[in-house]
Amino acid sequence: MKVGTDGVLLGAWTEIDSDVDSILDIGTGTGLIALQMAQRSTAQTIDALEIEPHAFEQAVENFENSQWADRLFCYHASLQEFVNEIDEKYDLIISNPPYFNDTFKDLDKQRALARHTQELSFNDLLDGVSKLLTNEGKAALIIPFKEEANFLELAKIRNLFPLRISRYRGNENSDLKRSLVELKNEFTTLTSEAFFLEHSRHEYSEYYKNLVKDFYLKL
Repeated sequence: MKVGTDGVLLGAWTEIDSDVDSILDIGTGTGLIALQMAQRSTAQTIDALEIEPHAFEQAVENFENSQWADRLFCYHASLQEFVNEIDEKYDLIISNPPYFNDTFKDLDKQRALARHTQELSFNDLLDGVSKLLTNEGKAALIIPFKEEANFLELAKIRNLFPLRISRYRGNENSDLKRSLVELKNEFTTLTSEAFFLEHSRHEYSEYYKNLVKDFYLKL
């Protein structure tokens, strides 16, 4: 799986409080977001989950070859299995989950696992987050904008409430594409914003450049 804009955005956008000591990346793919978390934080425990075998192997290799190898660990397991087998709770949970509900499944198996909610529904994802998050913890996720209202309703049922939402579009004139959502275990004042990625092809907005500048040599 290639490095995707959504993953880079989520890893850069997520706020990491100074007291965050444990982080979980659900559906890490090849480990991109977990590596971003290691680069940006001093958290001693950064765990990742990946169910697809080839992506899992690549994540393990990427972790071992990084300068943060001693803080990164990848589990080859589904979230459902992980929840039932572990007693840990995390200060920060982050996920770029599968979401292409309405895409015809003619993709190869690896890409299908990464892109479809068949293996990890929003209900399963939010159940896992609610069980694995510490009382003062936060969860950060990226979802399709069109799924936002439904996703927030499902989160509310589990006493997870939005603290911050940033919605983005590809360019100034395109429709809103994704929602970056930060959730917490208590109701609080919501802050929201919208931004776009490009003025034109490869002419990036200042907001986007400032957000991801730590992860690119040149934009």
